Amino acid sequence: MKEKEVLRSIQQVLANMPGDWLKLTTHRLDIYDESRAKTQFLAEFERLLQGGGAGPDAYATLPTAYDYIRLGHPLSSILEWAIAQLNGVQADHVISFSSRMMPVLAVLRKNLLDKKQTRIVHTEELPAHFDEAILHSVYGYAFELVRVKEGEVIPAFSGSTILLSQQRLFGKIEWPANVDFFVGTHALGSVMLVHGYANAAYIKEIQHVRRRESIAMTPADCLVALQMMVDGPSVPQAKHDRVRDMAAVKASIKQVTNSPTKSLVASSGLSMQYAIMMGLVHDAQEVYKGKNIRFIVPPNCYGGTNDQARRVAACNAQVAIVDLLVDGDNELVRSLETILEQVAKEDAIPYIIADPDQPPRGGARHGSTARSTEQEAQDHFGFRGGGSGVHTGPDLLSERPFLG
Repeated sequence: MKEKEVLRSIQQVLANMPGDWLKLTTHRLDIYDESRAKTQFLAEFERLLQGGGAGPDAYATLPTAYDYIRLGHPLSSILEWAIAQLNGVQADHVISFSSRMMPVLAVLRKNLLDKKQTRIVHTEELPAHFDEAILHSVYGYAFELVRVKEGEVIPAFSGSTILLSQQRLFGKIEWPANVDFFVGTHALGSVMLVHGYANAAYIKEIQHVRRRESIAMTPADCLVALQMMVDGPSVPQAKHDRVRDMAAVKASIKQVTNSPTKSLVASSGLSMQYAIMMGLVHDAQEVYKGKNIRFIVPPNCYGGTNDQARRVAACNAQVAIVDLLVDGDNELVRSLETILEQVAKEDAIPYIIADPDQPPRGGARHGSTARSTEQEAQDHFGFRGGGSGVHTGPDLLSERPFLG
């Protein structure tokens, strides 16, 4: 599709998109096929374009792109489709993130597990949030950094090459030779382009990182990005007082929870869990040098919680998951006591991940009301984190950087 046609299609979307595309966080499941997430939506979207376009009602009945906006949504799918069209690649080879670092971490993670080398090439100064030391020591990722001048030839490399580039606009990119992944970072987030069939196996893994450890670029930011593609960088953006807004959010958290502890805010629950886990790993490496780390997780808690915990352990030989059995004949307090005794014999550092909203399979354990794993543990063992090495909250993260 030619550039003028792509821009005309975007203009049509901007003029006719349903309001829910910007506001809903959970989309209709009756028109959603998870096995064809994004692809079914885009196939029907292209069919509408070929028919000369449509009004808001037709767009509203398109198949659901993703069920939750953190995974993706209509506007992120159309942004990725438009960038793919302008660069002559398939739409699934373009992946947007709200984070500016997570697409890089996604490639680093896969290459760590595949024992493959990674080179990160950049033309500008690295952004402040790129902490090379933490990526090596805490995340365990191996890579080499290479700075090149604008237009300089990038030599061949035996491994994956990521080109990290700060961009003002969204659209067509200059793709140098010997680059496998292009990550364009923006104030609104980042967009990754995956080059060629040889790297297609990365797409599923990159999408899974977006699903588990991060979120897609938000609907509001995707809307601005699409407007910028049509009108240029002069698109007016909503002005937010971040300091005031954050203070209001934290005040609300304190009021609702009636808690005196500090609060941390993240883009999603799983993003927060990832920050907590990596912060605890970082702290343990400094405070308990050389000791192994054990994350204790009820296997019946939310699937994303379990999956992500195991994904962290898979990347770090120091870290392992211990199942906290609470179903059936297993009693939480007894199970936890047994596990903590075993971890103490190993001289390892235990951390507990609790999902307070998740009841056990089959209903409540103690009468009609299921108490949270965290609350029961606190009542029995009397801990809230501290010198024992057992932590149930994000207390350690108040001064910890998180690469996201």
